Amino acid sequence: MIVNTSSPLENEAALNTLDMIPTPSNDALEISALVKERGKVTGYQLSDGRIITKEEGVAMAKAGEIRGVGVAHRKDTEYLKSLPDGTESNNLSHLPTVH
Repeated sequence: MIVNTSSPLENEAALNTLDMIPTPSNDALEISALVKERGKVTGYQLSDGRIITKEEGVAMAKAGEIRGVGVAHRKDTEYLKSLPDGTESNNLSHLPTVH
């Protein structure tokens, strides 16, 4: 059993940092690992084994092809963030890294 230890206010604050919360399609994939170069996320590995760039991931998420993520931005760069659900183990920052 997974218990949500986040308060509704914490979840709401996290959601407010997102520019977009796409609606995933029924066959949407999940992100299973991060691709990093020099400690910086440059891409994602999907649940079907494909490795895509960060930009491809954003486009796919916007199209509803990736579940569990929202789109945020820092300066002029868009990136994906996990949707808050009270479970840290499925946060992007807790996923393994692949090369």
